[in-house]
Parts: sequence; C-alpha cells; structure tokens
Amino acid sequence: MAPPPKKPAVTAPSLSAPQTVAAVLRNPRALSVEVLAGVVTTLALIPEIISFSVIAGVDPQVSLLASVVLVISMSFLGGRPAMVTAAAGAVALVVGPLVKEHGVEYLLPTVILAGIVQILFGVTGLARIMRFIPRSVMLGFVNALGILIFVTQVPHLLDVPWLVYPLFAVTVLIVLGLPRLTTAVPAPLVAIVVVTAITMIAHLSVPTVADEGAIGGPLPGITELAVPLNLDTLALIWPTALSVAFVGLMETLLTAKLVDEMTDTRSNKGRESWALGLSNILAGFWGGIAGCAMIGQTVVNVKLGRARTRISTLVAGVTLLVLVTALSDLMAQIPMVALAAVMMIVAVKTVNWHSVAPATLRRMPLPETLVMLSTVLIVVVTQNLAIGVAAGAVLAMVLFARRVAHVVTVRRALSSDGNSAHYTVSGPLFFGSSNDLVEQFSYGDDPAEVTIDFTQAQIWDASTVAVLDSVQQKYAEHAASVSFSGLDERSTALHGRLSGHL
Repeated sequence: MAPPPKKPAVTAPSLSAPQTVAAVLRNPRALSVEVLAGVVTTLALIPEIISFSVIAGVDPQVSLLASVVLVISMSFLGGRPAMVTAAAGAVALVVGPLVKEHGVEYLLPTVILAGIVQILFGVTGLARIMRFIPRSVMLGFVNALGILIFVTQVPHLLDVPWLVYPLFAVTVLIVLGLPRLTTAVPAPLVAIVVVTAITMIAHLSVPTVADEGAIGGPLPGITELAVPLNLDTLALIWPTALSVAFVGLMETLLTAKLVDEMTDTRSNKGRESWALGLSNILAGFWGGIAGCAMIGQTVVNVKLGRARTRISTLVAGVTLLVLVTALSDLMAQIPMVALAAVMMIVAVKTVNWHSVAPATLRRMPLPETLVMLSTVLIVVVTQNLAIGVAAGAVLAMVLFARRVAHVVTVRRALSSDGNSAHYTVSGPLFFGSSNDLVEQFSYGDDPAEVTIDFTQAQIWDASTVAVLDSVQQKYAEHAASVSFSGLDERSTALHGRLSGHL
C-alpha cells in the first residue's frame, strides 16, 4: 500500500511580495514587521518635523500633532500603502515667508485652499501627468534626495561634544551589522534604543531631541480662523496656497512612483492626490499646517523596515501621538546623533549608485546624463526637490524636442520622363520637427505634378497641417499641383478637419 502523500509545507508569505492588511493581520511575523517598521519610522520623523517648525515659524508641538493627523488620515485614505506623509521641509520652505511677513494666522486659510486644489487635481485625473516624468529626472530626484538627507544631518556632528562620535560609531555598527545576524527586529530601532540607553545610564551630556524644541504639553483644540474670509485674504494667500498644493503633489506623486518601483506594486495616484488634499485640510483645522510625502522616512519604512501595508503608517501615527503626549519626556532624551546616523545611512542607500557609475555614464546618452545632473544640481542649490524636478522635466522636454526636430527626412525622386516628382517623408511630424519641412522641397525646379508620400510619417498636430498648407500654396504659386498620399487614418482625419482653416 502506497504511503499517503505528504502535505506541502506551509511557509510564511514573502515580505517582498505584495501584502494586504488582512493577510498581515493573519500572519504574526508579518504583523511584527509592520509594527516595528512603524516605530522606527516615527523616530525618523521627529527631527524633520521639528526642523519644519523652525523653517515655517510655528510651534514644534503644533507640527508634531498636525503630523499625527496627516500620518493617520493618509493611512486610511491614501492610494500608496506604506508611504509616510507628514509636515515636510519642502512645504515649510513655501509657507515660511508668508508666516514671517503676515503672521501664522494666515496659515489655516492657505492650507485649506491648497487642500482644495489638491482634491481637484486628484478627482479630475491630472495626477496621470506623472507618467511623463522621464527616468533621468527620477534618477536626479532620487540622487539629490540622498544628498539632501545626508547634508541636513551633518550639523548634528559639528561643534558637538567628543562623546557624540563614539555614539555615532555604535549606531552605524548596529544598523549595518545587526542585519547580518537577524532581521527579526529593525536594526535602526535597536540602534536608537541602545544608544539612548547608554546615554541615560551613563548620564552623558550630548545633544538630544529636547534641544531641538519643546515637544510636550496638552493637546491643542481646533484651529480657529483668525482672519476674515474675503477677497483681500484670498489675494494674499493664493500664490502661497498654489505653491503648497503643487509642491506637495509633486513630492508625493514622485515618492509614490519611487515606492512603486521599490516594491514592484502599483499605487492609485489620483486617490493619493485627493487624499493628500483632504488630509491637509484636516491637519489645517488641527494644527494649522500642511504636509506631503516624507521621502526619507518612507525609505526608512519600506526599505529598512520592510513595511508594505497601511498598518506600518498607522502604527507610526499612533506611536508619534503617544510620544508627543504620554512619553514626551522619554522622547526628549533620544540623542540626536542616533537619529542623524540612521538618516545618513538612509541617504547613502537612497542614492542610485549604479546611475552615477562611470561604466553607466559612458553608455548613457549625453542629454539624459545632463538632465540627471542638472536635476541634482538645482535641487541641491535650491534645497527644493519640486523646483529641481520641474526644471529637470523642462530641460528633458527641450532636449527631446531638439533631438526629434532632426529625425524627419525628406527624399526626392523624379520620374523617368521628368514629368513628376515624388517625395518620401519619414518620421513623426509635430511643431518641433515640421517647422522647417516647408524648406525641404524644390518648388522652382519641380515639374507640374508632385506627390508627397507620408507612408513612413505621421501628422501629430495643427502646426504640421499649417505647414502642409504652406507647401501646397508654394507649389500653387509655381503652377504645380501637389497631392498627399500614404497618410494613416488618424493623420487623414486631422488633416481633413484642419486643412484650409489655419
């Protein structure tokens, strides 16, 4: 009698595979990964949120509590699981001048207007324009991000007591070495706990979170509107509100795209956009500030913490709330060097080193390398990711238009009896490539019958139709007739609808 077949071994789902909240809740190991990743992310959030407060000119506790609202609300509403949204430096750079010149009371209407713009951006489907961001700009964005994260942590290692440097070394050794032994607990969490314990037990005098600003106190209530809602207020706030809206959207959607690539999953960019707007409005009413995706902290959550679901960000938001309220005294004692060391390692891991390797640069087309390096340079100089990405995208479009302007070729052939001329046009015809098309024909030398074959070409816009009308007119001035052949169905329809009306 044959032995019964063996039952297949049951294994835990791979953490690299797409995860759902329901699946994680049924898997204790996966749930522990999500929870621990959320805790680590919370600790990585604290220094940047406090820095936001300094730049924006608001109370650190206000920024921390508004970030709680952002993280938790986006955990439920957002279209990209595991992505961290809170009070970010890019938004602080935008609202800082408004607060400094006109006062913090104008923040609430500015945030509400920015949130409305983001909601409209999401529900109208405009988030799909992110598909037009070239890969070279994305690489520049990622590499510049790594540089900015690293540079912003350097001050925590300058003009500090000498004890900071051994603590820095201990943090780096744990973060880099512990994963070789076990990945059950996130190495950054262990490093921060160990260094904090050493500092507290040995009573070491080193800079801590408390030195960055006040973080304790009672929870604030709903933010009151302290300015009149009239046209004067609107005229004052709308430039800043639009900047907040689009800077937030750009950083959020680029981060979502980056996380998509890191996790081999897809996100709902439209949902992410309107959810960001709604969350910013909620944060505005409870704190008065706005935020967007936190790229460095998202890398901590997804790459170092290996989180994949909304559970991690929900845990991060709840943990941040507990730290700000019940455990504010404990959080205040965390050495800044531990947080700085973790973020420096994140920065190094964020840079796409393959993209800047000499072997890669030798193979890449020069225009794409130029776009990547320009994006990095502009971001580092302005310290604004949105400006750098926008400039890189514009440069990429200009260089692309310049390249395709020269891909159209025109070949001329005369019939054997010399009574007709035949032209063959090859390549995509649009405003950038067809403007000099009118100069490619021998109007004075051609016979009375001319045929232009577009079998290997396509008409893409009204500019090309206008050029073809000019070609016909020039041949008419030389008493020659010209006919177009080989146009595909779409080109024929476009030419037939516009020709003679431009």
